[in-house]
Amino acid sequence: MRSSAWVTVVAFCVMVAGILVLPGKVFSTSPVNATPEMLKQMEGEFMKAAAEKGSQGYMSYYADDAVEVPNGAALIQGKINIAKGMGFLDDKNNSLLWTPVGADISSSGDLGYTYGTFEFHSKDKDGKPVIDYGKYTSIWKKQVDGSWKVVLDMGNASPAPKK
Repeated sequence: MRSSAWVTVVAFCVMVAGILVLPGKVFSTSPVNATPEMLKQMEGEFMKAAAEKGSQGYMSYYADDAVEVPNGAALIQGKINIAKGMGFLDDKNNSLLWTPVGADISSSGDLGYTYGTFEFHSKDKDGKPVIDYGKYTSIWKKQVDGSWKVVLDMGNASPAPKK
């Protein structure tokens, strides 16, 4: 009878622990609710990382399975393949600046997007400054570890803004 009471107590404790812990694991959301403003702030951090650390800083915001949709070129799949084309960010004569104009987050809180404008500053073969303008859209996804990474990025050219 004594072992039967022990089994009952253990079973009760396991059941209570399951009721208290399991729903939090199954239905948990991030402690901080994702907001469009959070994604815009992350865009600023993303740009700062690119400016300070070049291609490595830029690529640190991409998910391993990210997809790049470049203007006038074929899709590039995977962070490793995308990184192969980002070496231009390591040249101190080049600068990529962007401004998020809008953002939104899915109702599930694990997917979001940003869009905005960009400027790419470089120098031509004669050393004269050149600025290319464009617009972009980035899709962000919350990762298993709770971080947010770009899973799809696309951009295309625009004329210079009117002054």
